[in-house]
Amino acid sequence: MEIQGKIKLIGETQTFGSNGFRKRELVVTTEEQYPQHIMVEFVQDKTDLLNNYGVGQNVKVNINLRGREWVNPQGETKYFNSIQGWRIENIDSGSSPEMPPMPPADNFEPATNVNEDDHDDLPF
Repeated sequence: MEIQGKIKLIGETQTFGSNGFRKRELVVTTEEQYPQHIMVEFVQDKTDLLNNYGVGQNVKVNINLRGREWVNPQGETKYFNSIQGWRIENIDSGSSPEMPPMPPADNFEPATNVNEDDHDDLPF
């Protein structure tokens, strides 16, 4: 499964327990009539996938839905769901390096060496 949207928040990597379990949270805001703020967990080595992303970027996140059962000390069974990310990619237009902005047109000198009599073989 996948979700698309704009990054709202990228959390810091958290480490738990003596086994070194790592988790990092990402919040993506979907762009639809009723936007949703979806929290996605990246765990273990996948936490590093978020290092090259920032707030405001449009991304596509591949996810797995996880569910687990837990029995509390009183014997009641509870169920929990989580959304776990395993891949993320930039979907901003072209996702190539941004071109520097063009300078304003009035920063250029007008051409003075134009000869109207020169033959022009351009088809337009």
